[in-house]
Amino acid sequence: MNGLTLLQLYRNMLLIRRFEEAAEKAYTERKIGGFLHLYIGQEAVGTGVIAKLESHDHVISAYRSHAHYLLRGGTAREGMAELLGKQTGCSGGRGGSMHFFAADKNFHGGHGIVGAHVPVATGLAFATKYRGEDAVTVCFLGDGAVSIGPFHEGLCLAALWKLPVLFVVENNLYAMGTPLSRTLVTEDASIRALGYPMARATVEGTDVVECYNSAAQAIDYVRSESQPFLLEFKTYRYKGHSMADPAKYRTKEELNTWKQRDPINIAQVRVRSNFPELTAKLSDIEQSVDDEILDAVKFAEESPEPPLEEVGYYTYV
Repeated sequence: MNGLTLLQLYRNMLLIRRFEEAAEKAYTERKIGGFLHLYIGQEAVGTGVIAKLESHDHVISAYRSHAHYLLRGGTAREGMAELLGKQTGCSGGRGGSMHFFAADKNFHGGHGIVGAHVPVATGLAFATKYRGEDAVTVCFLGDGAVSIGPFHEGLCLAALWKLPVLFVVENNLYAMGTPLSRTLVTEDASIRALGYPMARATVEGTDVVECYNSAAQAIDYVRSESQPFLLEFKTYRYKGHSMADPAKYRTKEELNTWKQRDPINIAQVRVRSNFPELTAKLSDIEQSVDDEILDAVKFAEESPEPPLEEVGYYTYV
């Protein structure tokens, strides 16, 4: 990987981190209603995987989807406006945290029901193959979804029909507040792929370069062979399941241990060590990201509410 690519990955991760820190602040100020599930600590996974996709590829995610939306080309302005329920939001202010969408960028959400989007990913891959398109579908899900029925439905059909879909399990060790050891008999969530059977791998998820390289191999396989692949990343979220969760089920020591492997710090060290001539760019990027987030918050706060007369739009009865 060259230095400029590494810098771009660093910027993408920093944008996600600062976006979510601003969202956390807005939530505590009661500017955001409903739920808010943060991705802080997991930035390397989404950044590394999506960097290897083409514009015509498809991405779908679960409820921790702000990062995937931004990485797929969604703007911080429209994302923040969505969180604040404003008309200028990426879903018109009607979806909120769990329902970020950017269909024009082939980002298909943002789904709030655990594992329910996995068969949808399989359907997206079926559609592209049916139309003869050279497109890959990437489905992000958490470790809590791998024991859900729709997860198995999606994998079964993807393997049966030889579909070009990459299932990315972001294993942050907790299904909501339940530790992995109480939901799986093994720490290896990718073992689920063996039942179909399907190619699989488990990778360290805190180093964006490792995420990028492992995603490249998996995506190349999916695209060239038209076969599904399950790629598991070991990662960690610094916050609770949602803002309503104080995360008392884990220790400070565990949290601090993972923070020693912070993905943004690891990327910084890689730049300073491997490309010392680019070190000055790090502070430029930090200032640029801070300015972008301040602008996004201002844009969201000044944006109008959805019109009252449209309250029944998009409501199915």
